[in-house]
Amino acid sequence: MRMRSSNPVLKGVVSTGQGRTGAQYAPGPYAQGPYAQPYQQGAAGYGYQQPGSPTTPTGPAASAEPMTIDDVVMRTGMTLGMVILTAIASFFLFDPANPGLGYALTFGGMIGGLILGLIIAFTRSTNPVLIMLYAAFEGLFVGGISRVFELSLPNTPTGSLVTQAVFGTIFAFATMLALYRFRIVRVTNTFVKVVMGALLGALVLILANFVVGFFIPGGLGLREPSALGVLVSLVMVVLACAVLAIEFNDIESGIKQGIPQRFAWQCAFGLTLTLVWLYIEILRLVWMLQAIFSE
Repeated sequence: MRMRSSNPVLKGVVSTGQGRTGAQYAPGPYAQGPYAQPYQQGAAGYGYQQPGSPTTPTGPAASAEPMTIDDVVMRTGMTLGMVILTAIASFFLFDPANPGLGYALTFGGMIGGLILGLIIAFTRSTNPVLIMLYAAFEGLFVGGISRVFELSLPNTPTGSLVTQAVFGTIFAFATMLALYRFRIVRVTNTFVKVVMGALLGALVLILANFVVGFFIPGGLGLREPSALGVLVSLVMVVLACAVLAIEFNDIESGIKQGIPQRFAWQCAFGLTLTLVWLYIEILRLVWMLQAIFSE
C-alpha cells in the first residue's frame, strides 16, 4: 500500500490534483507532520478539471516544472547558508562584558523565528523571501544560544561546544539519510502517528518543566545537567532524527507525485526547522555532559 505524505502541504497538493501529470490522488486519512494542519486547496487556480474529467490540465499547473531533488537541495542549502551566516554574526556579537546586544539578537531571533515559522506553517507559504527571513531569525537565535551555553561553562574554549554540536548534527543527519535510503527505517502511517504522539508528549513535559521553573529552580530538572537531563536530551535527539525521516519521506513522495517546483521551498523550510532543532538538542546534550564531568 502506498505511504501517503504526512506533510499537509504536499498532501494538499496531490489531493487536489496539482501534480504535473494531473493524476488524481486519494487524500490521506489525516494530516500529520511537523506543521500538522489541514491543507485544503481547490485546483481551479491551477487549471485542473474536476476529478473524472477527461480534459487534460491547462493553465499554470500544466506548464509548471515539477519539483526535483536538486530543487530541494539547492533551496535547503540557501536556507541553511542564511542560518549559518546570521548565527556566526550573532555568536561573535555576543560580548560577555556587555551582553545587552547579544541577548537582544538572541531573543529577537527566537521570537521572530517563532512568529514567522507559525505563519509559514499555517499559511503553507512557499514565499522564498519569507522563508529566507525565517532562516535569518533562526540563525540569530542559534548563534546567541550557542554563545550562552559556552559562557555558562568556565574555561571552555570559544567554539568548542559549537564544533561538537555541528559535527554531531551532520553525523545524525547523514545516519538518518542512510537509514532511510536503504529502507532500514521505514516511514509508515503507524511510524508517523507514533512520532507525532511522542512529540506531543515531549512538548507537554517541556512546557510543564518551564512553568514549574517559575517556582522551583530548574523546574522538574528535565533540562538541567543531570542523568535525567541527559536522558531527556537523548530522547529529544532521537525524536528530531525521526522527524527527519518523515521529512525525507515527504520529499520523496512529493517528487514522485510531480508537485510543482515552488514547493521545494516548503521542503527546505521543514528540513531547516528540524535541523535547527536537532542542533540545539545536541548542543544542550554536549553542554550537559561537559558540565557533569567538569564537576
